[in-house]
Amino acid sequence: MNTVIIFILLVVLMLTGMPISISLGLTVLSFLFFLTEVPVEAVALKLFTGIEKFEIMAIPFFILAGNFLTHGGVARRMIKFATAMVGHWYGGLGLGGVLACALFAAVSGSSPATVVAIGSILMPAMLKAGFPNRFGAGILTTSGALGILIPPSIVMVMYSVSTNTSVGALFMAGVIPGIVLAFMLGLTTWYRARKFDYPRQPKASFSERLKAFRESAWGLFLIVVVMGGIYTGIFTPTEAAAMSAVYAFFVAVFVYKDMGMRDVPRVLLSSANMSAMLLYIITNAVLFSFLMTHENIPQEMANWMIGTGVGMIGFLLIANFLLLMAGNFMEPSSIVLILAPILFPIAMKLGIDPVHFGIIMVVNMEVGMCHPPVGLNLYVASGITKMGITELTIAVWPWLLTMLVFLVVVTYWSPLSLWLPRTLGMIS
Repeated sequence: MNTVIIFILLVVLMLTGMPISISLGLTVLSFLFFLTEVPVEAVALKLFTGIEKFEIMAIPFFILAGNFLTHGGVARRMIKFATAMVGHWYGGLGLGGVLACALFAAVSGSSPATVVAIGSILMPAMLKAGFPNRFGAGILTTSGALGILIPPSIVMVMYSVSTNTSVGALFMAGVIPGIVLAFMLGLTTWYRARKFDYPRQPKASFSERLKAFRESAWGLFLIVVVMGGIYTGIFTPTEAAAMSAVYAFFVAVFVYKDMGMRDVPRVLLSSANMSAMLLYIITNAVLFSFLMTHENIPQEMANWMIGTGVGMIGFLLIANFLLLMAGNFMEPSSIVLILAPILFPIAMKLGIDPVHFGIIMVVNMEVGMCHPPVGLNLYVASGITKMGITELTIAVWPWLLTMLVFLVVVTYWSPLSLWLPRTLGMIS
């Protein structure tokens, strides 16, 4: 009965148009004050202990690094390098966009940042080269979603905070799925470009490719700093986030010099605003998780689901359906923080690896960011392409279908995500 009351209260508050973070907080406080005997001191204590986890510090640092890179000319150089490598194939600029999104995802940790950084530069170039608006919009909207799958990923950090799973293992688990999804999106781009005979770029010479690589090398080296540092044990994922912020600042201001010192306060303020918003969501989600645990809801749901005879395959199907449905109404941070504490105990009872389940959740979030009504990437891409959400939804469907096929593969073939962290000895 308590479960029903909690979810009805949450849904009613969300339907009033109230922000999800406030809806969560009000649901918890209303339930605790009026329907339980939990003292207020316990709520306050949980609030503070819930957000003092060391891993949470990674979030503002990755946001700051992404903002420095977005404003610091790194994206432009990555696009130049990507198009030099694959521009001579069918749909060359589009393929360059997929590759540039994958490279920028490996340094930014955010999907909307990837769409903005790559899209604002590449979209005008694609239109000028004669590509249809829909083709470019479909590529950028979906390829930008790689920002939360290819590490570092802010969403993976949030999953780690919710479930106490290793951030380093999650980061390594996202590498191969990220490369495979980028390849599949590139294949879809190439097929459609070949089918409709879209333009190709002149083949770049070896010296042009080398020059493009040298120009982008400072930005690309950040991938080595973050992933190499975590893998070798030089620093933790949180320390890697701090290092990436310092490195991104140095590259943007002193190496590429696309930003002046006078621009730094603006970037710091923008990062602080975004970090505060995410940390507020986390705070309320921690309270919601506390309420769920106090009422023993995840354990009851796990026992009920196992009692019905639903095995691992059936549960993963239900979990994917729930996560995709949630993607219709909520953004990734909220979905992970609300549903992870509910689904995670069930997954553990069924013997699903916590790292594998984390990657499944992240891929679901990727798909959710690319379809209406609240797909974040759709709204960001709409601002860049000046296309309506309905037209943009039609534009993304071939790539969205590719992402759904990939979701099935990554869900039911666990070695795709677990092979690398197992090989590196991060998980057993």
